[in-house]
Amino acid sequence: MARTPSNMLPLGTKAPGFSLIDTISNSTLNLNQLRGEIGTVIMFICNHCPFVIHVNPEIVSIANTYTEKGIGFVAISSNDVLNYPQDSPENMRLHAKQEHYSFPYLYDETQNIAKAYHAACTPDFYTFDENLKLVYRGQLDNSRPGNGLPVTGKDLRHALDCLLENKENKQLQKPSIGCNIKWK
Repeated sequence: MARTPSNMLPLGTKAPGFSLIDTISNSTLNLNQLRGEIGTVIMFICNHCPFVIHVNPEIVSIANTYTEKGIGFVAISSNDVLNYPQDSPENMRLHAKQEHYSFPYLYDETQNIAKAYHAACTPDFYTFDENLKLVYRGQLDNSRPGNGLPVTGKDLRHALDCLLENKENKQLQKPSIGCNIKWK
């Protein structure tokens, strides 16, 4: 199992725009349609990565909790589906239903969006404020498959709480660790 860290895009970076197919609704959605009133979480994930599988229930829990508070959530898969067919749009749709995703699960076929965000691994989390300026990037929490730590989502939850309370997040932002994005 590869252990690739996030690239840690500089804080304050403006969210790159996108227009991608949502594999759940089969419609094209863009960043402006998906952004939350208070903030937006963009997650680079995939179906088969053990790191994503490990945190899926917590991702769903966080999205369900914070969507009601004005935070938008978007998941994007950018993996090469020729070499990783388990990450195909059809399988993404099935996976999203099985995991009860309450957020769009977009397919980045060209991988241009992953490149624009400097995404490196799955899962990779980015949180933007109401002006789409980056305020958090990095890990969900310290739990990894096999390390025995519970999945709590504490790092991402703390960042979202700071955003909701209009407070600066002074906590150290640690890179996410996961499988590398499967580049073409």
